[in-house]
Amino acid sequence: MIPRSILTLVVANVLIPLAHAADWPQWRGPNRDGISTETGLLQQWPEEGPKLLWQQNDLGEGYGSPAIAGGRIFLVNNRGNDDEYVQAVSAKDGKPLWSTKLGKVGSPEQFPRYTGARSTPTVDGNLVFAFSSDGDLACVEAATGNVKWKKNVKEEFGGKPGIWAYSESPLVDGEAVVVSPGGKEATILALNKTTGEVLWKSPVPGGDPAGYASIIVMQAAGRNQYVQFLGKGLVGVDAKTGEFLWRYDHTAKGSPANILTPVAADGCVYTGTHYSGGGLVKLVAAEGKIEAEEVYFDRKLPKAIGGAVLLGDYLYGTGGELTQCVEFKSGEVKWTKNRAVSPASLCVAEGRLYLHGEKEGEVSLLEASPEGYQEHGRFTLPDQPANRVGKSWEYPAISNGCLYIHSWGTLWCYDIKADGPRTASGRGEPTKPNRN
Repeated sequence: MIPRSILTLVVANVLIPLAHAADWPQWRGPNRDGISTETGLLQQWPEEGPKLLWQQNDLGEGYGSPAIAGGRIFLVNNRGNDDEYVQAVSAKDGKPLWSTKLGKVGSPEQFPRYTGARSTPTVDGNLVFAFSSDGDLACVEAATGNVKWKKNVKEEFGGKPGIWAYSESPLVDGEAVVVSPGGKEATILALNKTTGEVLWKSPVPGGDPAGYASIIVMQAAGRNQYVQFLGKGLVGVDAKTGEFLWRYDHTAKGSPANILTPVAADGCVYTGTHYSGGGLVKLVAAEGKIEAEEVYFDRKLPKAIGGAVLLGDYLYGTGGELTQCVEFKSGEVKWTKNRAVSPASLCVAEGRLYLHGEKEGEVSLLEASPEGYQEHGRFTLPDQPANRVGKSWEYPAISNGCLYIHSWGTLWCYDIKADGPRTASGRGEPTKPNRN
């Protein structure tokens, strides 16, 4: 007979994803900032690019990015306008494990028609939180996809999405899961992550519609805050109560799509939009209130859909056909490169920037240095989906020595570890390249 203690341990390991320092469990990685802490990665790519471990096709449609945890990859995709779903595939070979329907695709009559799933799931222990483009927020089991609870934020909280539907990736912070329904009743909303019960509703003055960015957490001006780029501007609310604290609208002026997730450090927040420009505010406590004081603003600073990352004192991002390095606190441009892989979505690991270009499916490796533009490799994704609508807006992800790129239902896994062949899950014998 197997001892009860051993049986319990075996069952737990089956049901609960393994916690691993190299997981990429949510939007923009472990700390929601586009930064991986992995080491031992290739610093220079071969001419043909890093080794392709596998490619998985026909996972659906949509613009969402992958989350990776416990040897599984989680995505939100859709097939047509009537079936949007969260799914899990194996990190070893990309083969589908389960799929759970969330609802319909949001705003199918949008114009231009970039209809499709667009958010990244958030993995928290043995739970996965997924937010559909139509406002269906679901908590499902990571091992099975079984639904624990689900709510539609438009129907239950008067949510008001933007023209291109909901794009946000849920934030899990302690016992709360937080999203931005938009509208007057619950512009920002916190629910108990286990039960789905309301913790608080924040009716932000002006009742902004939802934007297309995702919430971040920051400590500034003596308050722990949730900061979000809504449809009309950047706002901060108290993380414990939802109390509205401050707003800043300059970078949102004239913009129909506020997409870039805020970048924050040392009491400062950076935002940018294609139609306006990029700017930094410093949050200052004054007479019991918080003021967002503009430090700088410039139309030519990083502002692309693919976001920006802060490494040390320097911000890296793209805008139009420009790739830039900017001193975060001053806005001083350290270097600009025209017509590189730009505009692009990006992340950073071990002093290297990984860029996934919007237009041609190019991926490049750059040195994260204020000294100048230094490219360390570039390749083009093979066998890209022919039916893709719009551009490749999906963000890259790094986990267990692998680089993951998703584009309209096709998922690529590349070996970027410097110490030789490995599996996509980081353990065991190397997998053979395959294109399913």
